[in-house]
Amino acid sequence: MFDLIPDMAAKRAELTPEALAFHDTTTGRDWSFARINEAANAVADGFLARGLAEGDRVAILCQNRAEFFITLFACQKTGIILCPLNWRQPVRELAQTLAPVGVSLMLTDAAFVATARDTAEALGVSVLTLEEDLARWIEVGGPALTAPVPSERPWYLLFTSGTTGLPKSVIQTARMAWVNTVNIGQAINIASTDRAVCYLPLFHTAGINLYTLPIFLSGGSSTILPKFEVGVVRHLLASGQINQFFGVPAIYQELSLMADIGAMDWASIRCGCGGAPLSEPLIRFFAEKGAKVLNGMGMTETGPTVFLMDPVQADRKIGSVGKPQSLVEVRLAGVPDGAEGVGELQLRGPGITPGYFGNPEATRKTFTSDGWLATGDVARRDADGYYFIVDRIKDMFISGGENIYPAEVERVLNQHPAILEVAIVGVADQKWGEVGAAFVMLRPGQSLDPTTLRPWCRERLAGYKVPAHVRIVADFPRTAAGKICKPKLHEGLEND
Repeated sequence: MFDLIPDMAAKRAELTPEALAFHDTTTGRDWSFARINEAANAVADGFLARGLAEGDRVAILCQNRAEFFITLFACQKTGIILCPLNWRQPVRELAQTLAPVGVSLMLTDAAFVATARDTAEALGVSVLTLEEDLARWIEVGGPALTAPVPSERPWYLLFTSGTTGLPKSVIQTARMAWVNTVNIGQAINIASTDRAVCYLPLFHTAGINLYTLPIFLSGGSSTILPKFEVGVVRHLLASGQINQFFGVPAIYQELSLMADIGAMDWASIRCGCGGAPLSEPLIRFFAEKGAKVLNGMGMTETGPTVFLMDPVQADRKIGSVGKPQSLVEVRLAGVPDGAEGVGELQLRGPGITPGYFGNPEATRKTFTSDGWLATGDVARRDADGYYFIVDRIKDMFISGGENIYPAEVERVLNQHPAILEVAIVGVADQKWGEVGAAFVMLRPGQSLDPTTLRPWCRERLAGYKVPAHVRIVADFPRTAAGKICKPKLHEGLEND
């Protein structure tokens, strides 16, 4: 990869200035590539006029909108580092997240002004609003900035979802963005004619990189929704306005429950899934409607795309996340190269983060001595070279001396006709050391006697894998990525 790469917004404006980049549903405004670049220049000039310089950090608290991407490109032009914040968090958590980073300024939209001001006061920094301050900068304009940017310079920070503790600030670079674009582009044939919907939160890698930024860099367009609303997303998909769609399992679950979902032309939409593999029942449900949902796998630390299932083999390799994409190397710890086996998934390549901002200890612990990113995921490679995610190492528990991977048990329980979603956690047991506890969310209109589930499991699982406890829940605590937050399930058990 090159040490310097073109300014992304400026290059796209040069190539297709009048083409549509974004339609923002919050304002109803269309943004061409040229206008996005002009606005980014204006915001960059506004930052510099306030005395900000390369390496300074700016936090942003807002729902999805075009001004987020304008600010993102302004930061690339100046070397200022953007810190997108989780708008679901209270002031105390936001201040704890930002304190180690050391921000110089906070941006917010009107919906979160009070939260932003309280957080900024705790940190001793100023607050600017997107609707007034940035809008004024954009109206006035600024000089054109087109110089190439260092490919490995920190561009923005993403705070991990924190399923295992306090969030870490993962450095994202321009090089990572281009590698992700190449990996996705080759896997699903992204083109300038593609149209996507940006609805996942922009404080998460999926919101930015799956697929909004790759489609921007390829000359396509995205409709920006402030947040996920199942009816609005369904309308966009049904109307033919979208031909590239990415969702996490919880999104596909909600879509599957809509009465008219089968009437859509799913065959015209390329569908991807990440965050966790989509369950076999849901894959088959959408396949019956004409949709081929491709499981993939990545991490905030990997830009994120590592694996994506190829459409040709999707029906034959249900549950697989596919093969490693073009610009990433993969190995399984303890498994010979190319051989079948199970081991910790380790990754290397130009799309991997350089580390955690201001946290060399966390960086050291995450990378092996020979430079591979240790993911903490257990994966299996089959004889054809396809990969299957077995589980998180930290989620595994030991019952009577046997290793139990919750994901294996969850896959079986997800096949029960009354179950919509399930989570398995290990809990202390005086006799066996640990046993499984199943948290079960039912399909609408379904009922389930918890005492019947264990006999049902015994017909499909080894006895030691059958959950000892079953609890019916209305919903799950979730991370920003839509994943079930298992530590909070543990807390609920401990508090009972």
